[in-house]
Amino acid sequence: MGEASVRGLSHLTAEGEARMVDVSTKAETAREAVARAVLVLKPATLAAIRGGQVKKGDVLGVARTAGILAAKRTPDLIPLCHPLRLTVVDVAFAADRRASTLTIETRVRTVDKTGVEMEALTAAAVAALTVYDMVKAIEKGVTIAELGLLEKSGGKSGRWVRAAARPRRALARSAPGRGAARRGRLP
Repeated sequence: MGEASVRGLSHLTAEGEARMVDVSTKAETAREAVARAVLVLKPATLAAIRGGQVKKGDVLGVARTAGILAAKRTPDLIPLCHPLRLTVVDVAFAADRRASTLTIETRVRTVDKTGVEMEALTAAAVAALTVYDMVKAIEKGVTIAELGLLEKSGGKSGRWVRAAARPRRALARSAPGRGAARRGRLP
C-alpha cells in the first residue's frame, strides 16, 4: 500500500487503520530534535538533588542514563516509531531555586530517513519520571509540569522552533569529566 492516508494523517490507511509509514523512498538527512520536561518540587527536595543528598543515589546521573536508554528504546515503547541509528543523545539539567523547578532538556541526533522528535520527547519524559522515582521518598507531590518539543531540524519539513520556548540557560551537560554535573550535582 502506498502513502494513502485519512484526513492528512500519515499513520492511518485510507480505511482509517493504524499503520507504520513507509519511509523507504525518503532520503537520509541529518536530523535533530530538542525536548524539555520541567519538574516542580519543594525547595528542600531540589536542594537534596543539588547537594547529592538523596538516599537512592545520584539522581541526575541515573536520570541521565534512563533518558539515554529511553531514546534508544523509543520504537519498543511507541508502536509506530521506526528504529533509528541515533548518533547522540544528550540529557542536561538546570535547577531554578526561585521557582523550585528542575528542567531537563534532551537533544537527539541522527542521520536517517525520519526524525527524532519522539526519541527526544521519550528521553525527557523518562528522565523526569526517573527523577520522581529517585525522590518520591522525600516528596510524593513532585509534578511533571511540562513536556514538549522545543525544536527540530532536518528532513522535508526543515527547521521548526516552538514560538513560546524560553531562551535556554546554561544546562549541566552529560559529557564526562564535568565535575559537579557529572557527580549528579547542579551548579
